[in-house]
Amino acid sequence: MQTVPPIAAAPPARPQPESPRDLFVSFTFLALQGFGGVLAIVQREIVERKRWLTPEEFLEDWAVAQVMPGPNVINLALMIGDRAFGLRGAMAALAGMLSVPLCVILVLAVLYAQFAGNPQVAAALRGMGAVAGGLIAATGIKLIPQLRKHPLGFGVCLACMAAVFIAIAVFHVPLAWVLLLGGCVLCTWTWWRIAP
Repeated sequence: MQTVPPIAAAPPARPQPESPRDLFVSFTFLALQGFGGVLAIVQREIVERKRWLTPEEFLEDWAVAQVMPGPNVINLALMIGDRAFGLRGAMAALAGMLSVPLCVILVLAVLYAQFAGNPQVAAALRGMGAVAGGLIAATGIKLIPQLRKHPLGFGVCLACMAAVFIAIAVFHVPLAWVLLLGGCVLCTWTWWRIAP
């Protein structure tokens, strides 16, 4: 009598957005948390909590979102929405990132016009700038371990990060030139390293 080999269990289904409505609600929630910058919150929610993307996929998608014209987080939302539900998903994610936050911004703009001359309001806004800088720095630091898997090697990636920082912060090279030149060089170098 022949024995039938056991059937391997299928890997658990990867978490995905359940519907365009889920994308809209999720991105609305993310956008409403993102005062001063939503990148840190998007990384935590999309990668760590919802697990729609792995850390590697997030890093790759974020790199693409950075070089596309327009706001980075909007570009990322469009890519995630499109990947899940095509054009409907992309539009749902975009609407989630923009509609409710737009209403909040309009209300805040009216309030700010009333209280702009108040020194306490100006001081509070300067304090929020420091918080936003901290959020962005924290997200960047959390992404660094993913560079260990990069084909160019961890040391080269860190050197490139330092070169980009120096070019922008010290020498005031426009971001477009840094992205164009650095992006072309590093994409070509990476392609050369992984090409068969």
